[in-house]
Amino acid sequence: MSTSASTSSAPAASAPGTPPLVLPADLPPGNAMSLLGVDYYRLKTADGGDLYLTRFGLPFWKNLLPKNWYAREWFEAKRERLEGTSMVYKVPTRPVEGKVLHLVVKWSRVGEVVPFDTLTVNKFIHAEFNSPFEEFSLLMELRRGEVGPPAIRVRTQRPLAIYVPSNRLQLWQTGRSEDKIRAKVTRHPGVEIDILRQYVVLFGWIKGMDAVETAEQFGFEGGAQAEFLARITSLVTHELWQKGYRVVDMKPAHIILRPQAPRSLLRDHNDQFAYALVDYELLERTPEHEQAVRSTNRQLYLKHMAHRFDTDTAKPLPAHLRATNVLGVDYIFGRAESTGGLLWVAGKDPDLFNYFLPERWRRTPKRKLSSRNQIFYTRTKDNINLVWKVSRMGDSPWLNHPEAHQKAAQNYGFNSPFEEFAFALDMSRKGVRTVYPRAIYMTGRPRGSARTVSDERRYAALAEYHTPDGEPVVRKDYDYITIWGFWNGPDAWLAVQDGKFYQAFNAKHAFTHRLISEATLSELLQLVTRRLERCGFEDLNFKPDHLLISFDSEKRLVLDTMGKPELRLCNFELIRRRP
Repeated sequence: MSTSASTSSAPAASAPGTPPLVLPADLPPGNAMSLLGVDYYRLKTADGGDLYLTRFGLPFWKNLLPKNWYAREWFEAKRERLEGTSMVYKVPTRPVEGKVLHLVVKWSRVGEVVPFDTLTVNKFIHAEFNSPFEEFSLLMELRRGEVGPPAIRVRTQRPLAIYVPSNRLQLWQTGRSEDKIRAKVTRHPGVEIDILRQYVVLFGWIKGMDAVETAEQFGFEGGAQAEFLARITSLVTHELWQKGYRVVDMKPAHIILRPQAPRSLLRDHNDQFAYALVDYELLERTPEHEQAVRSTNRQLYLKHMAHRFDTDTAKPLPAHLRATNVLGVDYIFGRAESTGGLLWVAGKDPDLFNYFLPERWRRTPKRKLSSRNQIFYTRTKDNINLVWKVSRMGDSPWLNHPEAHQKAAQNYGFNSPFEEFAFALDMSRKGVRTVYPRAIYMTGRPRGSARTVSDERRYAALAEYHTPDGEPVVRKDYDYITIWGFWNGPDAWLAVQDGKFYQAFNAKHAFTHRLISEATLSELLQLVTRRLERCGFEDLNFKPDHLLISFDSEKRLVLDTMGKPELRLCNFELIRRRP
């Protein structure tokens, strides 16, 4: 006879601070990692998938192996479909060493259209489902309860694990919007979460009944039922807001209660109804709390970024990150677990890695900066201003230039992302100021047949370079995205006086809008050409919109130490070392 190891009672919020993961002695080999502030231990499963165990799931790792709850004959026989619009089930695990774990198994809906009524659509028109790792991150924050009145505690399910099966699905099997995904991939190819994989989130079961079931058990009908549900929902929404969070599509079915006889509910220490909140795919911070978190994250980012190449590499790196060097540039390398992509963050500081995970910038509002190329400005979820560009490595240049320039560009070809970063940093050291290279992201999805490689020289030239895992750093079947700092002031300057930003315009825009004269424009182009020559470089496609001119908060032109306009080079696709 088995005993229960259920997480059925409403758990207490986690204590402030994050102690190290306690790993069971018999745990198989895997990788400990921290993603968006949540510690995981990743196991490779027998079916080739990945299981990301939280600190709550680690003690039950054997029960959480897919063979003990997801095996077809077991899952289909034991599952119980729960109410709601998503695929969510209650299922017990097989008995393992006399223990049974009762799970809530839910398929992530990231990438699907959020089904709202008209009022909610108008209010939250940009709402999207959280990715599994974002969902767990926000939930862990909420459980810590560090914001708002200490006496209020919002109880939740325990997040146990994220399971990513190895099998790829056809698009129609995922339930995701084909039109929406196609639009996203067209807008920024490869950056979205891998839509042909399933992401299954596992929670502990909480005993009780949802508010709708409770109202029915109490015999409430009509107005009495509506009043009861409104009262419960209002309480939860209010307390959740006081703790700094909200659920975009809050429903009574998301609230678990403990009915008592006769027609009463279990109450907490504040003599309020004791409840637990379930369903977190649309959980988000309130605007005020979001602004506070973003401000804190931004300050930490600026402080670390100003010294990213100075960090002592002797300090231990997290197990999931590795220091590497490509073409003379130091990077912190790791995998973007939410997409399966690869990420190189320029510098030696592992604390900057999470800022560039694709879920921090891939779905934030974007503004296109070029009518011809895929270049976008965005403000990330951490309030960081970035510019990201889809690399044209592998394409053949075609320029509207005289034949000699066109031939030189075609003979050279577009730089790889790693060459762009190496050249930008080298030029900065030698006197040609540039925008800041931040990170390089290789998408998790092969690009397919939509874009073919017509110029393979860069892949051949960098064939000797490999990731710390032994894979080539450049691969023809994947897209690469370079991430740059949005120029609004020097890093060292912003780290101590954030908020007094420069405003930058490219030289073409500045001339067109009469911010500079034609004579000044010509002088600036000649000045940069000479500076490039002196440090051993040339731009095979040099144009006025490759230069940024800065104006201060008083709208005055920013000058360098020589009394010339402060210039920043911002395009490196066809930069080359002079023969």
